[in-house]
Amino acid sequence: MSLSEQEIIRREKLATLQKMGIDAFPAEEYKITDTTKSIKENFTEGKKVQIAGRLMSRRIQGKASFAELQDSEGRIQVYFNRDEICTGEDKTLYNEVYKHLLDIGDIIGIEGELFTTQVGEMTVKVENFKILTKSLRPLPQPRTDENGVVHDAFNDPELRYRQRYVDLTVNPHVKEVFVKRTKLFNAMRTFFNDAGYFEVETPILQSIPGGAAAKPFITHHNALDIPLYLRIANELYLKRLIVGGFDGVYEFSKNFRNEGMDRTHNPEFTAMEIYVAYKDYNWMMDFTEKLLEFCATQVNGTSESTFGEHTINWKAPYPRISMTEAIQKFTGFDITGKSEKELFDFAKSIGVEVNETMGKGKLIDEIFGEKCEGNFIQPTFITDYPIEMSPLTKKHRSKEGLTERFELMVCGKEIANAYSELNDPIDQRERFESQMALSERGDDEAMFIDNDFLRALEYGMPPTSGLGIGMDRLIMFLTNNPSIQEVLFFPQMKPEKTVPQIELGEDEKVIIEILNSQEEPMDLAEVKTRSQLSGKKWDKATKNLTKFDMIKVEKTEDQVIIKLT
Repeated sequence: MSLSEQEIIRREKLATLQKMGIDAFPAEEYKITDTTKSIKENFTEGKKVQIAGRLMSRRIQGKASFAELQDSEGRIQVYFNRDEICTGEDKTLYNEVYKHLLDIGDIIGIEGELFTTQVGEMTVKVENFKILTKSLRPLPQPRTDENGVVHDAFNDPELRYRQRYVDLTVNPHVKEVFVKRTKLFNAMRTFFNDAGYFEVETPILQSIPGGAAAKPFITHHNALDIPLYLRIANELYLKRLIVGGFDGVYEFSKNFRNEGMDRTHNPEFTAMEIYVAYKDYNWMMDFTEKLLEFCATQVNGTSESTFGEHTINWKAPYPRISMTEAIQKFTGFDITGKSEKELFDFAKSIGVEVNETMGKGKLIDEIFGEKCEGNFIQPTFITDYPIEMSPLTKKHRSKEGLTERFELMVCGKEIANAYSELNDPIDQRERFESQMALSERGDDEAMFIDNDFLRALEYGMPPTSGLGIGMDRLIMFLTNNPSIQEVLFFPQMKPEKTVPQIELGEDEKVIIEILNSQEEPMDLAEVKTRSQLSGKKWDKATKNLTKFDMIKVEKTEDQVIIKLT
């Protein structure tokens, strides 16, 4: 393992602590009486406290030092004084352990007394401290200059998402997004539980990837020697429970879809689905807008939220417009009664990308997505979808060729999808067979036939309405985050580029040190001169560094440059 200079020094400090008989990773409980937040909210001069957290900064001035301690609820100033900590002749705990063997990032426990400094800052005067965890890697250290400009901030998105543990430590404001995420889940649970509905769990590994039109992840069960699919939706299992006699069930489910990644899509995401017996999609629209108004207020303290340049008003009721009306409004084209060829030709004529594998449902979906979706900023219900787009939905009771379905659009994105659920097993089988025909044409998102679900429907499912909400996308709108990666603790990432683990010779180190001294690429001849290496040593060192992709040599019009990769 290749270690940086700072990592080597920290390991040396760890070894010194161990030689002194100090366990830098103790196992026993450390009792905590207060947090930084509780101290500040209930500050009492002279009160004895015991707190723990991470050392985030310090200013050593001889036998005294001010430092900052950070716990899960914030930061507080702490004051170390040699003679307060070491009351006897032995000053080792302060002079050696605190001053020389502790580092920024170490986790320590502190016993002390509260006091207020001359400038009025609440502070803990340390009477004793204990190392609870030695940090072997240095934290990024953002600093603010006299002009208020922040330098060395840990703000590179790839590093932040890949090393979320560092992001949460040095960018404490990030935590607030995830606190609000939990508030959203709790609010939704409260709303459903108060209505008398029952939280359940359904399988993640499924023999048939049902409940949505999406490309699944495939795995293999060794003992049974069968393929299995990661859940793309939990709909068909929840409806089985309605068949079994539950009046209302809901689940927060991890779903997996083997599709592309962008600012609003992650292959692993969280959805909430709820199914209520003896209801229809009109009832569900009323229920949904009341639910979201309640959730927004619980999360942000108001029924409004900001998303980019928009202020979203979550207060019920929301406008309702049919998909046919929306397409006609924004394209001038009436999709009613149109054939697949007519839809295909129209889509091409307005620049929508389509192909021969798409049936009527896919074509209509593409037209709506490209030309209509982005126009709906405030929460708006899009209703009455064509039957070809909705294989699990009841036919509309009065409009031929349509279904009783709605989607909720916010800021041009769908965040909820709901139906009057199809409970006619004969009609459902025909819909599944239509999906299989699309699959045979090459549509890898078409649904499978789920014969067990059909069997369940044959026993009888009462009239039911169901709703699905994309929780990740909803919390984006409630916390003003345009990227889904910002609201997931650990979003899916490309494989991390590995740094070659090689031991550099002295000649290679000389070249790397020169290149590190400047941010810009350097003239190769200049670097060679400054290195003072012979031609043979230079050739060997640069060959090794190039081999391990640590440097790059490039020709420009007037010179040869060398730079770090």
